[in-house]
Amino acid sequence: MSQQLPDVQASSPDVTVGLSQVGVTGVEKLVKIAREEKRPIVLTAEFEVFVDLPSWRKGADMSRNMEVIDEILEDATRDEAYRVEEVCGEVAERLLGKHDYTSRAEVTMEAEFMRREQTPASDRETQHTVDIIASATATEEGTREEIGAEVVGMTVCPCSQGMSAARAKQTLEDLGVEEETITEFLEEVPQPGHSQRGHATLTVESDGDPDVDLNDVIDIARDSMSARIYNLAKRPDEDHMTYAAHADAKFVEDCVRSMAEGVVEEFDHLPDDAVITMKQSNDESIHQHNAHAERVVELDQLRSEIYD
Repeated sequence: MSQQLPDVQASSPDVTVGLSQVGVTGVEKLVKIAREEKRPIVLTAEFEVFVDLPSWRKGADMSRNMEVIDEILEDATRDEAYRVEEVCGEVAERLLGKHDYTSRAEVTMEAEFMRREQTPASDRETQHTVDIIASATATEEGTREEIGAEVVGMTVCPCSQGMSAARAKQTLEDLGVEEETITEFLEEVPQPGHSQRGHATLTVESDGDPDVDLNDVIDIARDSMSARIYNLAKRPDEDHMTYAAHADAKFVEDCVRSMAEGVVEEFDHLPDDAVITMKQSNDESIHQHNAHAERVVELDQLRSEIYD
């Protein structure tokens, strides 16, 4: 005769404090993203899955919960999906329905995504890596989904460049070059400035189906920096990137504002309460510290700041 084991997780805790997140991290699954008339993209994705826990319950029954989570993830990732955030939303909604004691389920997913492209000068085919960020939060009021990406690019410091331009101007004046020629030269030939590898993160969160093309998110983030960078670069490509970056020198703050402008222009169909997260972090080349700027804002507020 088997002995009935006590359900310790369902008992009352010694300290009756509720928890906002209880769950699992580091769950890896294959996710298939469908493409019209093309083979699906297969991603190796890492999930984090959480529910909230009321103050009267000791635990979330982690072993049983993991079975439920694994079952739901397997079902959600078995078939092809057209949006990675849709996978997160399905998991969050099903998880919420499986737990009668929880009022909130959160699912996040990260994966590496490879995109093919042509190099800017030599026109060679290459690939670049993007870190996809997707998430969903399900409550009784509904589900909010988020899609975004972190990309890498290049920035050049306008302050450093300004000092170089001042030095070049003084040198040309000392050599007897006419003022008009100096001005024309400095307009045509961007002066040196210390450069950084930049990391731009852009995400869009909205109710239901936000109809956000991940490729548009990636392009906005890449174009917010001084120049795109490429895995393959022949000498003409290196020259192109160096010139482009110095011709569009940007502070870390400028990159976030450039993302904001791109979001308002590209996603004018999104609702006012869509939440936009924009972050820029630069790996400084001449300092031991790094630079960072960010903004989290609802789209209606962002529109008013840009258009007013």
